Amino acid sequence: MTAKGIDAELAAWFGGRLPEGWFEAPPSVSTDRDEIQVIGVIPDVDLDDEAGEATLEAARTGRIKRFREETRGARMRIAGEAEHAFGKKVSWGAQCGSLRAIFTHLSLPVMTRLRMPERLVLDTLVDAGVARSRSDALGWCVRLVAANQTTWIEDLRAALIDVEKVRSEGPTA
Repeated sequence: MTAKGIDAELAAWFGGRLPEGWFEAPPSVSTDRDEIQVIGVIPDVDLDDEAGEATLEAARTGRIKRFREETRGARMRIAGEAEHAFGKKVSWGAQCGSLRAIFTHLSLPVMTRLRMPERLVLDTLVDAGVARSRSDALGWCVRLVAANQTTWIEDLRAALIDVEKVRSEGPTA
């Protein structure tokens, strides 16, 4: 099954399993090799027009925290079912207005081999205070590429879906 097909299957499963009224629309469901991430939009806060940006952010943060606390037990049960059914951990998040918060997510170690020029880049980021460690520096680099090369990454993912489709239509070993 293609990555898009898996995401669609997961979205359908969560759409059918989540209680009515949790989110204003079907949640965003995405996955990688290790984790399923479910993020839903909750109702925005209703403040007067004179509320400042800091007040609005504080109210949205409070709304997200309340949602997290009130749904914790049910989210844990649903995550347990999904983990059993799909073999992946489930992380949750909510969006209120323009504020998005992820409650739980995996932070996995990734083994990599770097030569001296690459290590020097990471060490420079650490020495400059941009990152606390080589691991943090590598994460910073990955986020920077993701932020600045979004179109290229999306094109690459689309190409991989096409490759997977062609492989599935070919002979089996």
